[in-house]
Amino acid sequence: MSTAISVEHLKYTYPGVDEGADVSVFEDLDLTIEDGSFTAILGPNGCGKSTLAKHFNGILLPSGGCVYIYNMDSKDEEKLMNIRRTVGMVFQNPDNQIVANVVEEDVAFGPENLGVSSPEIRRRVDRALKQVGMYEYREHAPHLLSGGQKQRIAIAGVIAMQPKCIVLDEPTAMLDPRGRREVMETIQNLNRDKGITVVLITHHMDEAALADRVVVLTGGEVVADGTPKEVFSQVDKMHSIGLAAPETVELCSELNKVGFCLPLDKLDPVECAQTLYDFLKV
Repeated sequence: MSTAISVEHLKYTYPGVDEGADVSVFEDLDLTIEDGSFTAILGPNGCGKSTLAKHFNGILLPSGGCVYIYNMDSKDEEKLMNIRRTVGMVFQNPDNQIVANVVEEDVAFGPENLGVSSPEIRRRVDRALKQVGMYEYREHAPHLLSGGQKQRIAIAGVIAMQPKCIVLDEPTAMLDPRGRREVMETIQNLNRDKGITVVLITHHMDEAALADRVVVLTGGEVVADGTPKEVFSQVDKMHSIGLAAPETVELCSELNKVGFCLPLDKLDPVECAQTLYDFLKV
């Protein structure tokens, strides 16, 4: 696989407020995201997840080191527009991203600002709404939709700009379980069926378990990196940095403390239940 995003020796410092001391987030961070992959980034509050995400499409620029997006250096001002076309961002609150009073007009907003022709905008809007399962709502008012539907509209607005990569910064944080499920299904479909590179910032372990790869940050450093099974089986390490593993792994871990001998890589509830059944019937 080719490289979508390459972070090399990234340093980033927020300037101090009211003559206070500067706040260092990253000192020397290295990370590579492969094209077409689905990567989840986890970490405790303040570890730098959102700061890192904003480097992926040039919202923030490195204080030191480099961030390359499909071989484009984010510090090259001439490349910033292309970078922002290449990497779309979806944030927590869909209400902050919706700018029009009609769904299809909202989805058209991004392509219009890119100077796309009207016939092509029409095609992109229809295609994007179908991809997120919201085409039948194209003439609805966004404010009348549910939280999950609004977030899917926000994702459609990004898709309509035809990015190679979508970065989602805790997109389900404000949603109920049904809305979370709708958004996660949309994200998976975009990655699996359309080949879009997905970077998901989340604090939900069950969402991260759906990714191909999990990266755990703490203190501005990568402390775990691997498949969901590889990362979440390190239960003690997760606990030491203030994170939990998915509920299935936590269950097996607790049972092991009272004499069971269960593997810690069963992320799917059905798979976990079968493992428990097989253990108990022996």
